[in-house]
Order: sequence, then C-alpha cells, then structure tokens
Amino acid sequence: MLQVKNLTAYYGRIAALHGVTCHVSQGEIVALIGANGAGKTTLLNALCGLVQCKGKVMFDGQPLTGLTPEAVVARGISQVPEGRQIFAPLTVAENLELGAYLRFRQRQRQDIATDLEKTYTLFPRLAERRRQVAGTLSGGEQQMLAIGRALMARPRLLLLDEPSLGLAPKFIATIMETVRRLRTEGVTILMVEQNARAALSIADRGYVLETGRLLLGGPAADLLADRQVTRAYLGKDYKDFTDGR
Repeated sequence: MLQVKNLTAYYGRIAALHGVTCHVSQGEIVALIGANGAGKTTLLNALCGLVQCKGKVMFDGQPLTGLTPEAVVARGISQVPEGRQIFAPLTVAENLELGAYLRFRQRQRQDIATDLEKTYTLFPRLAERRRQVAGTLSGGEQQMLAIGRALMARPRLLLLDEPSLGLAPKFIATIMETVRRLRTEGVTILMVEQNARAALSIADRGYVLETGRLLLGGPAADLLADRQVTRAYLGKDYKDFTDGR
C-alpha cells in the first residue's frame, strides 16, 4: 500500500531523515519507534506533505511526493498529530465535522452524518460530550477526539503520532485497543510511538529509527525479543514485565 524509498527531509540545512526506506502493507499495523529527535514525526509529516522531502513515496501505486496536505487527505491518508491539536474553542461535534471538510465539498452530508454516529459508537465518551467544548476534555478524551476527527475523512491509511503521549495507563490501553479494532474494520495503520512496549505489542511489524536513519526493521515479536531494542527502548524492567504477564 505505502512504499517509501530513499526518503530524505530537511529543516533548513539540517537533515532530519537520511535515505529512509520502508513499507506498509494493506491491513497492517506498523510501529515506528525511536528516541526523541529520531525523526519519527518528520517522517509522518513528510508523507503528509507538511515537510519538503526528496525520494520516492508511493501510495497504492501513485506518487505522493510534492502533493499538498489536502491532496494527500483526498488520496486516503489521515494523520492524528502529536499533541492532538484539536480545535479547543469548538465543540466535540464541530471538531469531528471539520475532519470531513473535503467530503462536505462533495456534498456527502448523509454519509458524514452516518460516520459521525459510527465515531460516537467507537468512542462513547465523545457521544456523551458531543456538545462540550473540546478544550475542557481530559487528555485521553482529546486523543479520542483527534482520532475520531481523522477517521471522519474515511482514510484507508491512518498515521498516528504518539497516541499515548501524556495519557494515564487506562487511556493508553483504550487507545491501543481502538487501534486494534480499526485494523479489523479495514484501516491500515502506521503508528509513531515512544512507548515501544505498547506499540510493538499490537503491531504486526516495526521499524526502529535513530537520528534520521532506520536502524532495524522486522516482525514486532522479533523486535520485542531483540536485546538491542530491549536495552535501548523497552527499559531495564522489560523482562520482568513480560515474565509477569
């Protein structure tokens, strides 16, 4: 579905990505892990047309490089940005409706109303708070809203940037279970996540990004078992955690 080859991205004269090559197949959950500053967010932003880049990016056999963010959304890719970036003064319902802005132009109002109800079914908390100002939601509820807003564009590929950032453990579990559920409903997912343990536990495959370069890649179970990944990203208590499951 998504093919990335020799992707390089810059902020001014500073290179943030160095010849990254990776892929995401239809129906997969792929986790991209790495430390702060590794280039994970830059990669997602490059795919969405938010960062200028060089290299080859193909989605369903069609090139993405050089497209505007709006055109990328129209192709079937939505991003849930780091920090959620909801529209705080607007209500929950208004935030969700904005996720379907391209579809309003196409006069798909009945389909949008149907998808809005599907989102409320996926996130019952949002249904209860549909008229509430989004900025007053908890962090976990705001993350649900950010995901729901992205889904309103009916993406085939969903890009998640640090979905567990700043959340309590119960909300992290809810978000990860939601990711699993979305995959069963036909959404392919590329997820950037510093919580490597949580990400790899639900992913099919994973990549490790370090200082703008791909260090490792392979099945998620293999990365969980890799001593280098364990030491660098899973923490010293990882073995005790897994033995106690």
